[in-house]
Amino acid sequence: MQTVRHPWQMYPLGLLFGLGFDTATEVGLLAVAATSAVAGLPWYAVLALPLLFAAGMSLLDTADGLVMRFAYGWALRDPARRVRYNAVVTGLSVAVALVIGTSELAGLVGGRLDLSGGVWSWAASLDLNAVGFGVAALLVAVWVAAVAGRRLTRHRGVRQRRTAPATSAPRTPPG
Repeated sequence: MQTVRHPWQMYPLGLLFGLGFDTATEVGLLAVAATSAVAGLPWYAVLALPLLFAAGMSLLDTADGLVMRFAYGWALRDPARRVRYNAVVTGLSVAVALVIGTSELAGLVGGRLDLSGGVWSWAASLDLNAVGFGVAALLVAVWVAAVAGRRLTRHRGVRQRRTAPATSAPRTPPG
């Protein structure tokens, strides 16, 4: 990302990404709304679908932003913590991407070649919604473990400093 040199330059990039994702979702939502209108639902009931979608997206995007702000702020307070945090989150992201990519590829190959059993059955039966909730829970669990580990080591460090014997005589101010 050499072309992004300032934080404000991420806004247009995020807008383009959001348009791609939201447009695909919005097309599906419009299809549902059109089908509902053809089925005879009143206009206000059809209009409720996009409004609920927008409200849900706003709520979840806001919650996600707050959680990420807190997590990144916590990680950035200490340079060593930032390195470990980035390594763990990147490692988890790679592992999740490999699992999902492998399952998608296995599902496509198994479906195309009419394969069954073992990996092929697992790939066909994998519920990506459950995987998504599992990934979110895993990230929260890793973060909670990191916070708990940090507090435990900080508590041990304070206790060790209190009980450590003095190795040199206290300094007296010059006279």
